[in-house]
Amino acid sequence: MILTVCPSPCIDVNIEVDSLSVGMAHKIISKRIFFTGKAINVAIGISRIGGEAFATGFMYEENGNQFEQELHRERVPYKFVWNKGRVRENYKFIDHRSMMTEINDISPEVSAEKQDELVKLVSIISPSCEAVVISGGLAKGMSPEFYAKILDAVPENVKKVVDTEGERLIQSLRFGPDLIKPNLDELERTLGRSFKKQEDMFRGCTELISRGAKRVLLSLGKGGAIITDGKVGYYCKSVNVAMNSTLGAGDGMVAAATCSLTAGEPLYTILKRGVAAGTAAVTTPDSISFSKEKYEEIFAGLTVEEISLNT
Repeated sequence: MILTVCPSPCIDVNIEVDSLSVGMAHKIISKRIFFTGKAINVAIGISRIGGEAFATGFMYEENGNQFEQELHRERVPYKFVWNKGRVRENYKFIDHRSMMTEINDISPEVSAEKQDELVKLVSIISPSCEAVVISGGLAKGMSPEFYAKILDAVPENVKKVVDTEGERLIQSLRFGPDLIKPNLDELERTLGRSFKKQEDMFRGCTELISRGAKRVLLSLGKGGAIITDGKVGYYCKSVNVAMNSTLGAGDGMVAAATCSLTAGEPLYTILKRGVAAGTAAVTTPDSISFSKEKYEEIFAGLTVEEISLNT
C-alpha cells in the first residue's frame, strides 16, 4: 500500500467564457469542477493503474464530504484530519483566445494541534505501507518544516516520495527521500538559477542528490522527463498527444513512478512509467487522472536513452 499525504486540498473550478472583461457581465459556456489536491490526485492515479493507495491529509467540514464521494468512486480508502471552514476554491477562466485567468484561494489556517494529529496519523499508518508520498502546498501559516515532521514520522524501511519545491523541498532532503519530482520551474526556483541545457539540468538534479535525495525525476512538460540517482541518468521524450488538460499531469507522473519504485524496477523504467502516466493525464479533459488503457498505450511507444553525466 502507498500512503499519500495531502496538506492542502482544493476545488478547481474551470470556467469557459466567450470573453473576459473587467467590470462586465459574462455568460458561462462550460463549467467543470474537480475535487483535487496533489496527493489526492496521486492516490487516484495509483488506483487507476492497479495499485493500492490510502489517502490522508487535512480536510474541511463545510465541503469536504465531496472529496469523500470522489475517493469512494475511485475505490481509494481514506482517513482525514478534519478542520473547521471550507476547502479552498481556485477559479480558472478561459476565453475564446484560449487565454487563462486564474484566481487562487488560500486554505484556512490549521492549528498546531491538528498538524500534530496528522503527523501522528502518518506515524500510525505508514509502518504498514511500502511508500509514503507527500506533495503540494501548505495551509495558511504553516511552516515548511511540516514536510520534515511528516517524513520524520515515516519508518526508515518505508520509501519516501516528495513532490514540492523551495524550502519545503530543502527541509525534506534532510530525511533522504527515495524520490523527488520537481518540474523545471520548481528546480530553478529551489536552487535560485536557470537551466537551459540538459547537462545543466542534470547538474541541478545531482546537487539535490548531494543534499540528500536518492533519485530525482525532473519533469520537462511536453519535453518528457529526466531521471538520475547521481551515478547514471536517463532521458525519456514524451509522445505527441492531443493536450486536453494540464490538470494532474505531474501527479500522474508521481503515481506511476512511485508504483514502479516500490516494485523495485530499474531507474529507466521508473522514468518511462512516469512519463507515460503524465502524458496520459493531459489527454483527459474531464478528469484529474488518466485511464489505465491510455497509460499502457503510451508506455508501449516510449523509448529511454542513457545520458552521460559528464557531458
